[in-house]
Amino acid sequence: MNCKLFALTLLFALPLGLIISFGSMSKVKIISAITKTIVWIIRGIPLLLLLLIIYFGPGLLWGVAPWGKGTDGRFLAALVAFVINYSCYFSEIFRGGIQSIPIGQTEAGQVLGMTKSQIFFKVILLQVVKRIVPPMANEIITLIKDTTLMRLIANYDILMIASEYTARGLIVPLFSSGLFFLAFIGILTLLFGWFERKLDYFRV
Repeated sequence: MNCKLFALTLLFALPLGLIISFGSMSKVKIISAITKTIVWIIRGIPLLLLLLIIYFGPGLLWGVAPWGKGTDGRFLAALVAFVINYSCYFSEIFRGGIQSIPIGQTEAGQVLGMTKSQIFFKVILLQVVKRIVPPMANEIITLIKDTTLMRLIANYDILMIASEYTARGLIVPLFSSGLFFLAFIGILTLLFGWFERKLDYFRV
């Protein structure tokens, strides 16, 4: 359950975060203002509180349960909350990376007759990816640990099951769940380290 939530959150939050970053950088002031306000609100709300709002809010406000019943409904609500939360954090990382690229490179691309999409994908994006790897790695590692919050709405994640065994007098499941997260984070740390080294050829 933890791995599933982690993978699906990344799948949806990364592209959504990039789209939101474009909204934050929009030259249309109303779009930029609305996007920045939404990002500010979501980043200011604890993920635990957002999870409760997403799951219980529709039922309390409108008397409907859009997530359905059972495990699938609880998991869907958790996924929506995680995607909303992390897409806003990712958007700020994307925005910082894009805006850190000197404007002269965009102007040089325009002089060469490149379109905006060509400039972004062939000139800007590679440099942005290299610059955002360390902060993105930190957020993704935090995401792994945050998946345990879904137990708040009765999703049976690894820590919730370990806690149930501990209540019966068994301490080993707590240590094994800790080893699971340590191993998961260790693998990702090695993966991001390798990815950073592969990007070393691209100096910025």
